[in-house]
Amino acid sequence: MAHRGAPVVCRSTGRSFVTLIGSIAWMVLIAAGCATHTDRLIPVRNAFYGGDLETAQQLLSEHLERGRGDTNVLLLEKASVQLAAGRPADAERHLREVRDHFDYLEQKSLAETTVSLFSDDRSLSYAGEDYEKVLIRAYLALANLMHDGGDAEAYCLQMVDKQAQIVAAATEPDGTNPKAEYQQVALAPYLRAALQEETHRHFDDVARYREMVVSWQPDFAPGADDLLRSRTGRHSAQGNGVVYVFALVGRGPLKDEVEEVPSTAALMIANAALNVTGQKTLPPIVAPIKVPQMFAMPNQISRLAVHIDGQPVGQTATITDVTRMALDQCAANRNHVVARALVRRVAKESTILAAKRVTGTREGSLEAVAFELAGLVWQFSERADTRCWGLLPDTIQVLRIELPAGHHRIDLLPLDRNQRLIGQIASGTITVNDGRNAYVLVNYPGAIPVGQILSSTNL
Repeated sequence: MAHRGAPVVCRSTGRSFVTLIGSIAWMVLIAAGCATHTDRLIPVRNAFYGGDLETAQQLLSEHLERGRGDTNVLLLEKASVQLAAGRPADAERHLREVRDHFDYLEQKSLAETTVSLFSDDRSLSYAGEDYEKVLIRAYLALANLMHDGGDAEAYCLQMVDKQAQIVAAATEPDGTNPKAEYQQVALAPYLRAALQEETHRHFDDVARYREMVVSWQPDFAPGADDLLRSRTGRHSAQGNGVVYVFALVGRGPLKDEVEEVPSTAALMIANAALNVTGQKTLPPIVAPIKVPQMFAMPNQISRLAVHIDGQPVGQTATITDVTRMALDQCAANRNHVVARALVRRVAKESTILAAKRVTGTREGSLEAVAFELAGLVWQFSERADTRCWGLLPDTIQVLRIELPAGHHRIDLLPLDRNQRLIGQIASGTITVNDGRNAYVLVNYPGAIPVGQILSSTNL
């Protein structure tokens, strides 16, 4: 009886494993087809760069309603759209919300970290890249200048303080620090100098801030002249005021998923993390690891030529290179990102091995094959976390212009790298007050401006 029954049991078991293997294969296909965050946001970026801010806003609202866990990064995109659409107060509100969330999320959650070991970094609440945490403060300062100006200097202080905190927190027990070479953001002292200069007092502070700009951004061409002027204790000639034209130029960097063979440094970091958890050795890693990588976007536009009342008065110059900042900082953190992926792989392989032992599975059996296939699916389904603030510019640029008080026409002309006019000119009228500053903000991600020309005075 037992002998006659055996084939039945074997066929049943075989069918169950065939079903399991089929399910695993289906899971592999599903995993292979999953879109990354970067892919899902393509329609939003296309609408934004095409100047269709209403559609971009609607698409972002739909993503936020789905509640994928990307709320923070989606709110950053929403703030970019709102700022371009002429709603700086709304943009500031959302930027403040994300800033506070990012600060809170710096307190690591043990539960989230544990869950991420058995999935991937996408299961973690998005706490922002280092450059994003600093640039939130930069955008807060610019948004505040466009509607109020009362908190702009405080946001500038936060830019510098946040970067200092990020760098200090990265110091390793052996004294090394992968973030020690982070580029300081010259926009912060530049804005502080502009705000202090308008008071017609404290020119020693103005000169100190201008010195920081020259030191932190040595290729900022107007820096030397700005410093020289600050030492004369002069804001503007009697009857004149000053206009600062800020331009968000080009398309900023994006993350995408790549496969990478771990470096020696990443393996050492992973081994150190495993030693803390009791795992003494890192098994051989043959298959590449899926990790996010930051990429610079191709850009036609280089800068803006500015005309006042039909006459050329200068060109904008880069005060903050957003793409370079993002690429450099993500490169500095890359070994740690790869190391986390390695630790996850070890956790998954160890879990499969433990399950085989607990169930008494024999090597070479159908059960062992199923376990191994399940482990492969588990690893194959892991994706890189490509969440990032995708509507940032390539560079933040500025031009300072001294003008007689009154109303003036302003024209902004997009130039390519050969100084040739491309695309569409943006125009408006700005009011200049005697002895005061006026601020203009324009968004030129490509040859065509997106949204409104914003101003601290009426355009």
